Order: sequence, then structure tokens, then C-alpha cells
Amino acid sequence: MTSFIQPEFPRQHAGVQRVESALHTLQAVRQGFDASRGLSAMLLAAMVSALLVVADQLIDTWADGHLMVAWVALWVVGFAAIAMFASSARTLAASVVPAWDAWSERRAQRRADQHLWAYAQHDTRIMAELQAAVARQER
Repeated sequence: MTSFIQPEFPRQHAGVQRVESALHTLQAVRQGFDASRGLSAMLLAAMVSALLVVADQLIDTWADGHLMVAWVALWVVGFAAIAMFASSARTLAASVVPAWDAWSERRAQRRADQHLWAYAQHDTRIMAELQAAVARQER
């Protein structure tokens, strides 16, 4: 008697599916990330905290018996500082992030060029290709 067995195996490994779904999730998170928003929040926090320190020093001199008034005044200064500096911090962050990205890219390119030149010093084939590229560019 002859019997045929036809098992059904999955076409893709379960571990591979989990890794792919994690990578898709990570990519979706990165697309929603905006570096200038985080930087503007940090700049705003720095400006407000500096202003609060100054306000605390000023209030501390005259708030001997009026602790509640001092706290209210400190909170008013804090919220006013947030309202005043929010747009300037956002604008500053929006201009700093592209400049930082361009600087990082130039630095990475310079480092890659240095590594290529170091390899070319020891490998005559790479040096010949570099010299040929320079000669083509000069024409």
C-alpha cells in the first residue's frame, strides 16, 4: 500500500517575520521623529530655567514672610517665559538642525576621503584609479 504525505510548511520563518515587523515599526517611528522639535523643547527649557533662577534670586530678597506670593510670582514668571521664548526656541532649533546635519555630512565625507587616501597610499590600484579620476576631472 502506498500513501503520499504532503506536509504544509510555512514559506517564511516566523523569526524573520518578527524581525521584519520590528524593522517596519522602527522605520515608522523614525519617519515621525523631528529633531528640531526636541531641540526647541530643550532650548525652551534652558531659557525658562535660567529666567526662573534669576527670578528666584530676586524674589528671595523680598519674600521673607510672603512665601505664597513668592511662589505665585515665580510661576507667573515661568509661564510668561514659556510663552515668550517658545517661538524663538522653535525658530532657532529649525535653523540649527539643518546646519548640524550638513556639518555632520561634510565631516563624514572628509573622514571617508581620508580613509580612501590612506588605503590608496598602500594600494597602487586605488592610487591609479584616483589619478585617472583627477585627470578626467581636469579635462
